[in-house]
Amino acid sequence: MPPWLPSAVIYEINTRNFSPTADFRGVETRLPDLQKLGVTVLWLMPIHPFGQAKHKGTVGSPYAVRDYYAINPEYGTAADLHRLIRKAHALGFHVIIDIVANHTSWDSILMEHTSFYKHDAAGRIIPPQPDWDDVAALDYANPQLRTYMINMLKHWLVEFELDGFRCDVAGFVPTDFWEQARTELEKVKPDVFMLAEWDSPDLLRNAFDLDYSWPLHKSLSAVLMQGAPARLLRQTHEQQRARFQPGALHMRFSDNHDEQRAIARFGLAGALAASAFMFTLDGVPLLYNGMEVGDSTESGAPALFEKVPVLWQMAERRPQFAKFYSEMIPLRRAHPALQQGELIWTPNADDTRLVSYLRRDSRESMPVIINFSNQPAGDLPAFGFKIGDRLLLP
Repeated sequence: MPPWLPSAVIYEINTRNFSPTADFRGVETRLPDLQKLGVTVLWLMPIHPFGQAKHKGTVGSPYAVRDYYAINPEYGTAADLHRLIRKAHALGFHVIIDIVANHTSWDSILMEHTSFYKHDAAGRIIPPQPDWDDVAALDYANPQLRTYMINMLKHWLVEFELDGFRCDVAGFVPTDFWEQARTELEKVKPDVFMLAEWDSPDLLRNAFDLDYSWPLHKSLSAVLMQGAPARLLRQTHEQQRARFQPGALHMRFSDNHDEQRAIARFGLAGALAASAFMFTLDGVPLLYNGMEVGDSTESGAPALFEKVPVLWQMAERRPQFAKFYSEMIPLRRAHPALQQGELIWTPNADDTRLVSYLRRDSRESMPVIINFSNQPAGDLPAFGFKIGDRLLLP
């Protein structure tokens, strides 16, 4: 595991939506803003050309990759990507790209190697799942495919000096492939960072450094949208902690490109309470592009298959979001207990609405209490939260 990871803040960038120019140069212009925000890891959603055969929506999915070695010309050239990564590194960022190893577009250049794909009983190439009909499933029983994919991952590390990869639906790809790939990638970059879009203990044993905390995200939605008691969050966290080996790290999120925006699901104040939770839990927090200004443009399917630019002007209409992140991220950075300290759940007077816990290391204890209801609870207003001795309002 890279030593910087437990203290990281990851920022997911959908290049086609992130800036008015919808390209690498548009990302580059906002690097100083992201540095000021306190982000440390930039995750670029797939940068490769995406397929048009059987594509969904108007534009198509960035997760239907045509050529793993190529760069989407709409985003820029190899020189543009090199410059973006160099400038990001100079500002102290780590940079990872999305790798979609489970499937390709139907017009992928790999289609000339039909043995790289899964087939049905009639010999036809098939999608990974029936409703994923815009992509074709790769077959990791083929050792030649494994060699191809590992060499491709090495290429991006060596040629572009990347810091690692976010791996799409990692659990659909055999674990032993990821372990094989990790061994080979560490020969190129010993501190390579690997993020799995999955939730399974076996992937974190030898292949990945971080995975998605999907069960906790599901419980968060149940609490904020369906009226489940706040104690469900503690129960889920403890169940997950029992499943994984000690020290396993999970990415904490309330928003990402697969979900409807947190603001749309939880409301303005609820979205901030959710972020307060994710930024004070053990693990590594994620920001999805535009969260920091309260952007509520559509996300997830079908918006994933369209161009839906971030509304950066929401910063003026929803100033509480910029204020929250300008306080929350520096607070986390200033207190190692919030980054790497143990998490100890503590009792409270109303576990139907409140969660409370300590983040503790050898030097300090930081108490956290969050109200997940739309009514005051104790000295906390609706959706209010207290971190240490600071009362932060939504």
